[in-house]
Amino acid sequence: MSEQTEQPKPALFPKTPSAEGRFEVESRGFFAFDTNCRIKAAIPRDAATPVSCRRLNEALDEAVGLCYRYERMWSHTREGSDIWRLNHAQGRPVTVSRETAAILKAARHYYEETVGLFDIAMAPVAELWNYHRAQVPSADEIARALETVKVGQPRVTEDYAQLPTPESKVSLGGIAKGYIADRVGELFEKRQIRHALIDLGGNIVIKGEPFLGKEGQAHWSVGIRSPFHALERNRAEKRAAALARSPHGIDLRTLRNKQMTAEQPACILELNDCSIVTSSIYERCFADEKGMVYHHIADPRTGRPSESDLASATVISKRSIDGDGLSTALLLMGSDWAAEYVEEHPGIEAVLITRDSDLLPTSGIRKALSNCSR
Repeated sequence: MSEQTEQPKPALFPKTPSAEGRFEVESRGFFAFDTNCRIKAAIPRDAATPVSCRRLNEALDEAVGLCYRYERMWSHTREGSDIWRLNHAQGRPVTVSRETAAILKAARHYYEETVGLFDIAMAPVAELWNYHRAQVPSADEIARALETVKVGQPRVTEDYAQLPTPESKVSLGGIAKGYIADRVGELFEKRQIRHALIDLGGNIVIKGEPFLGKEGQAHWSVGIRSPFHALERNRAEKRAAALARSPHGIDLRTLRNKQMTAEQPACILELNDCSIVTSSIYERCFADEKGMVYHHIADPRTGRPSESDLASATVISKRSIDGDGLSTALLLMGSDWAAEYVEEHPGIEAVLITRDSDLLPTSGIRKALSNCSR
């Protein structure tokens, strides 16, 4: 599902992985949604029997199959998928599955909740920005695409969906993995798998006791990467100079002064039974021939890369779909609006990192912070 590349690679990862201890751990690694995915699940060793171990492996295989089924249903590049048919219907109504209708309705909810900052209808604008060819669209091209975007969201019933114009297109890249991660979590609950780590290319869900890490620890240790680690991997002087000149980039001198480097996470969170999703501006970017650097988080208000003061926004919530629907919107809001938004919405917390490397956790998550690189 190539549209999933619009979301950055994982910004979070378990600390010090180890399968030793009180658990029998099984794992599945696979490629889906145009990214690497891994699902781990465990049962306590004192409860492990040939039957329970077989059921554990069956549940993991079922989870992988579920991910592939959704990919086939929602890929905008796979001919015959619900989203492909919707995008090629020239504005005519299309029969879709109940689950496609459900995720389209969920996307509309986040569109309205974020005053249009989360928008699956941004696909015509996203297609203009070719990050493989370092292609920068013209102002006229962006303006025309935004006119299509501003027409509105798809009309959806339980069985049908319809785009507002023949030129309209949608992409579920900003919400699908969250929806799917939640469905995998529900599958494990149904199969009575209580301990799991679900990582769908950046959408992370942790369930039950931590079976990775040190023996006896009470919480999962989850590190939030510095959003500048991609820059640290590429310190070529030409790229550094381009970033220093770019309104969409950051001067590497700021990074060095703040000592937030790729070698250590920005901070570590001690968490249980939640989802963690990050949007970050430095996972995919390119420099044009003039040295301007452009990242992949497009602002629906301008059709261009976000120019807010945030470099990264991590959402901690019970449902992964909330993290998907809100993390990019928070980044676009900027630090003040994003912090205010989270404080006004119970059930979600956030860790925001500014372009100046300031770490801004919301009030409900501060007690979970440890080992901050500040």
